[in-house]
Amino acid sequence: MSDTAPPGPGDELRADCARCVGLCCVAPAFAASSDFAVDKPAGRPCPNLGDDFRCGIHRDLRARGFAGCTVFDCFGAGQRVTQVTFGGRDWRTTPGEATRMFDVFAVLRPLHELLWYLTQAAALTGPGPLRVELDAALAQTRRLAAGTPDQVLAVDVDAHRGRVNPLLVRVSEQARGERAGADRRGAVLVAADLRRADLVGANLRGAVLLGADLRGVDLTLADLTGVDLRGADLRGADLRGALFLHQSQVDAARGDHRSGLPAALTRPAHWSLPVVAARRRSAGPAVRGRRR
Repeated sequence: MSDTAPPGPGDELRADCARCVGLCCVAPAFAASSDFAVDKPAGRPCPNLGDDFRCGIHRDLRARGFAGCTVFDCFGAGQRVTQVTFGGRDWRTTPGEATRMFDVFAVLRPLHELLWYLTQAAALTGPGPLRVELDAALAQTRRLAAGTPDQVLAVDVDAHRGRVNPLLVRVSEQARGERAGADRRGAVLVAADLRRADLVGANLRGAVLLGADLRGVDLTLADLTGVDLRGADLRGADLRGALFLHQSQVDAARGDHRSGLPAALTRPAHWSLPVVAARRRSAGPAVRGRRR
């Protein structure tokens, strides 16, 4: 999307770096690890951030040791802080507001994440009392996110999340219904071999599946709220009907052309290509130009 393109439906909760001022590259701290190649304290710009607020190594983040950057999702909070809350101002030209801008971003990011979950939940819920409660929670969360900087900073995000989460749990239970499966909430399954596990309709909220082997697993109706899928092997897995799966979780995992994804999500570029496609790519223009 260009800098001048008007926002479209759903853009409120989709990160648009062209309308932000690199807040995720400045506000958070990160430590040198397998996710980040260097240490960076909170409030200091990443050394890869350019004068135009763009990442100078965006195409090579994984190869350069910044895989953590590729899986971060602000859920649209960055452009709200930049374009709405602070009216187009940025932390470089108005350094006196930098700290407050970063602090507001730290509140709006989880609020936007809650908005994303509530929107997903509303799409799963038909007319009735639960939908009425969801709509009210959506409206309240939008009001909190639309406040002035001082109003946003006064929001108790943890308390609000505590009120919203029971609604999301009820939606999950209703959506899974009679197909509800194993309850593995918060389970630590690091590097676990789950290829033979029955996870259809499973409750995996908050589970840690770091490096888990999920090849070929059917995750239809599995609740993946907050599941850590970093390095998880999703080759051949079916996630088309998974609940509350968002793009950053998919970006953090490994997969291939057989992995089934919801229509709203994009297959990550680092996922392996099918053998035929890979061979055609390596063959070069001579193969692509061959007549049949």
